[in-house]
Amino acid sequence: MNDTINSIDADLPLCVDLDGTLIRTDMLFEALCLLVRRMPLVIFLLPFWLYRGKAYMKARIAEKVTPDAALLPYNKDVLDWLLREKLNGRSIILATASHQSYAQSVAQHLGLFDGVEASDDSTNLRSQTKADRLTHEFGEYGFDYVGNSRADYSVWEKARNAYVVGDEPAAQKYLTRLNAYRIEKPAPVVPRWKLWFKAIRVHQWLKNTLLFVPSILASRYFELDTLVNLGLAFIAFSFCASSVYLTNDLVDIEVDRKHPTKRNRPIASGQLSVPDAVLGALALLCCSTWIALLLPMQFSLILLLYFVITCGYSLILKRLLLIDVLTLAGLFTIRVLAGAAAVGGELSTWLLAFCMFFFLSLALVKRFVELDGRQDEAGRLHTGRGYQSRDLETLSQGGMASGFAAVVVLALFIDSPQITENYARPEVIWLVCPLVLYLIFRIWILARRKEMNDDPVVFLMTDWRSQIMVAAGATTMIISQIM
Repeated sequence: MNDTINSIDADLPLCVDLDGTLIRTDMLFEALCLLVRRMPLVIFLLPFWLYRGKAYMKARIAEKVTPDAALLPYNKDVLDWLLREKLNGRSIILATASHQSYAQSVAQHLGLFDGVEASDDSTNLRSQTKADRLTHEFGEYGFDYVGNSRADYSVWEKARNAYVVGDEPAAQKYLTRLNAYRIEKPAPVVPRWKLWFKAIRVHQWLKNTLLFVPSILASRYFELDTLVNLGLAFIAFSFCASSVYLTNDLVDIEVDRKHPTKRNRPIASGQLSVPDAVLGALALLCCSTWIALLLPMQFSLILLLYFVITCGYSLILKRLLLIDVLTLAGLFTIRVLAGAAAVGGELSTWLLAFCMFFFLSLALVKRFVELDGRQDEAGRLHTGRGYQSRDLETLSQGGMASGFAAVVVLALFIDSPQITENYARPEVIWLVCPLVLYLIFRIWILARRKEMNDDPVVFLMTDWRSQIMVAAGATTMIISQIM
């Protein structure tokens, strides 16, 4: 932060904006995310509320939900500076367009402000309206003001000293004007493109390689048309999944902030704004739809089913006992179905059964690891899901049983016509069974030791020992075909 901004006209009250200034987010968007999570059908009332004015809409939303002030991503530079000014005896006023209930909640949490000016049921305290309110309270040029956007121009014009926060281009132009000072923002930890890659979880696209499984088992992986269709299907599924990931992070924004690692996600930490995330999700979904239309209609229908189920999982299903893990297992199996649909191939019921049991085991690992890390000192779980501490052992036993069932189904699958007709030496494929047993045993041992990543599918694809087992399995399949 610039030393030049310290102790300038310390006798004047210092008025501070909230959205984008004191916090790295917007309270209205935060409230909308909570509204979608808790009362999704209420969003259909928003156009009618907005028709009666933005102040009216904010008031109605504030009646329904209130973001937790303790979890908001505060701008540490601004907050530290305000604390120093407060210690120097300066009067600090919170002046925001957010609803007064939200402003009071923040003020009570911080214990920093001598007064609060905010929107109410009839007045949206923004831009010129805010300038007029502060001028009426303190006189023209009788206060200093800290803001971050073009909407603050009118207020800066009436302030003795103007302070600019953040990197919004319109606000930065104001720095060239007289009496404008910048409160420096820390340089971003990662470039913007890396931030987006993290938000859309590009590493999770590895899961979509399951689309290639049916073609590999049918020995169609050398056909050009097959490779093109599978490539398009992979991109469509990946874009659709990333769209849902963004939506999920928006809906779970407050829950993620309570999590030891998820709170660092771009949306939860305030590095990526809610409007940008919404636009990103819509853009990815549109691209996914356009690509899917280039493929057989059956693939598009399966992709639509995947989208509907994942949205249902994000909003409701992941909070239901056992339904959550069954849904996760089903979503992995849907990828295999989609891979067959993309190339017009047939799919064995044995393969579907194997996928369901195998991925149910992995889903139970994921839930076991997550719950095992969310116990307090008394052993109680704080999850927002339907599980209790005593359920951990049941999840573990069920997961290992599902893994063993998957191996049994695999053994039966090896004797099915789909294998015997496409492989010269199908008996060689029996060697895959102990490899799968190794993967399942090891992943559960690591989970019980608390040495497991909370996403076992990504773990299997990035862990070098697991990669060796997968490579050995692929080599076995090739040998059984060419011998």
